[in-house]
Amino acid sequence: STALDVIHTILSDTMGSSCMFFVGTYRDNEVRVDHDIFDLMERLEISNVRTTKVNLAGLDQEDLNTMISDALCLYPRICKSLSDILFQKTKGNPFFVLEFMQSLKSRGLLQYNIHQKRWVWNEDIIRAEDITDNVLHLLSSKMNGLTGDVQTLLKVMACFGSSTNESVIGYLSESVEYAGVRNGLEGALSDGFIVKDGEGCLQFVHDKVREAAYNLIPDSDKKQFHYHLGKVLYSFCDGKDVGDTIFLIASQINHGKEWILGDKDLSIAIAELNMKAGEKALDGCDHKTAYSYL
Repeated sequence: STALDVIHTILSDTMGSSCMFFVGTYRDNEVRVDHDIFDLMERLEISNVRTTKVNLAGLDQEDLNTMISDALCLYPRICKSLSDILFQKTKGNPFFVLEFMQSLKSRGLLQYNIHQKRWVWNEDIIRAEDITDNVLHLLSSKMNGLTGDVQTLLKVMACFGSSTNESVIGYLSESVEYAGVRNGLEGALSDGFIVKDGEGCLQFVHDKVREAAYNLIPDSDKKQFHYHLGKVLYSFCDGKDVGDTIFLIASQINHGKEWILGDKDLSIAIAELNMKAGEKALDGCDHKTAYSYL
């Protein structure tokens, strides 16, 4: 809510916001009616800030058929039966369509026929597929076939959230436990699970990919995985100026609060780490974040 308050202040400032263009997105099926985003929209209207609401739905059947036609280099009338099945399975979500088609190709249900010189598929088998009702199942099945290093990298990235800096992966690669994450990163990038920008920021291509990667960690092990990950990062960053990475380290360790009290050698150091994180948040006037550490 703090960030949304800042956005409202900037956009409603009639003296200096005339050149500001703000785009915000949310999934209407994942936020409740009492979410702060709706309060922001209401306040912007009260402040006479001109807003435009755009409802972005999935592709309709005709547009999806056009996309499949372009991808397979076939006339729309030829691939319509396939696109109808894909629409039924994915509701026109482009990301889900792509994942489904890659899954079909990898399992030989969609393949290029050299003799016919075109892509062919078995409609009956594809129509009988039920795994695409849950894209997480599809992604998880794909991730379970990856190498150990790539899976470890995806687990680590999922613990950090939707994105992190490549320097953090560099810290981890110096440890014995996570020595393979650098190789894992190369695999995750080449497989299309993660993208990297010019400033070294690593990000999941979709939040469902991040969710599937996080599900690679058993629920019973999640807190301990976070805690151990934070401890490893702390051991390499202790005494260094790591900037905002201090929030990441403290947050990971704090996931395993039940292990902190039992770790007498580190309990005081962890308390000091949280104090530094809280003070740094206060320096940035982020009181809500500071409270979570202090």
